[in-house]
Amino acid sequence: MLGTVVNTIAIVAGSLAGLLFRGGIPARYSETVFHSVGLAVILVGLRGALKADNLLLVIASLAVGSLAGELCRIEAHLEHLGAWIGRRLAMGQEGVAQGFVTASLVYCVGAMAVVGSLESGLAGNHQTLFAKSILDGITAIIFASTLGVGVIFSAVSVLIYQGAITMAASYLKPLLVPTVVAEMSAVGGLLIVAIGFNILEIKKTRVGNMLPAIFVPLVVFALQRLWQGG
Repeated sequence: MLGTVVNTIAIVAGSLAGLLFRGGIPARYSETVFHSVGLAVILVGLRGALKADNLLLVIASLAVGSLAGELCRIEAHLEHLGAWIGRRLAMGQEGVAQGFVTASLVYCVGAMAVVGSLESGLAGNHQTLFAKSILDGITAIIFASTLGVGVIFSAVSVLIYQGAITMAASYLKPLLVPTVVAEMSAVGGLLIVAIGFNILEIKKTRVGNMLPAIFVPLVVFALQRLWQGG
């Protein structure tokens, strides 16, 4: 859990630093910097997506995972949570929700979040999450300076999400072969590209509802092993 704890602290620290700049940066500068982050997010996503070896599995994962996410209304729940935080803080609900949801998805969807958490749980190797912490901390400064206080609460999402993967890793070790991890990373990469599109306001996509897609390759491999074992 050390890597996840460090990652959480980095996001909180970056968010606090970003809030210090909020309002002190002209809108046109903030918008340009924010859009540059969107482009960088797309690049990160593409690098992860290009790792795919089984395109049919990636397509099926996106379709099945998105359907499951829509049925569970994951993004709606995230938005409601962000709005609740906004009400509790007596601030603008929409702004807090946007910052919370956007930052939570950026920090949790990526391959580094999944793979880093798995490495942390399986081998006690926190290097990937330490590297992610630096990137997330820098991104949090920019997000918080443009999206506001909602960004800081995304640290809780990271703590729960990555912490759960880390703790579950030891039980899933037999299933986490390199091919499965690669396909999970590829699906996550495509979701990151969609987040980049959202940031750039190219096309609004309910990425939160697509989150289950990341874990479909793992389920497919588990079913294959069960079938073959039977």
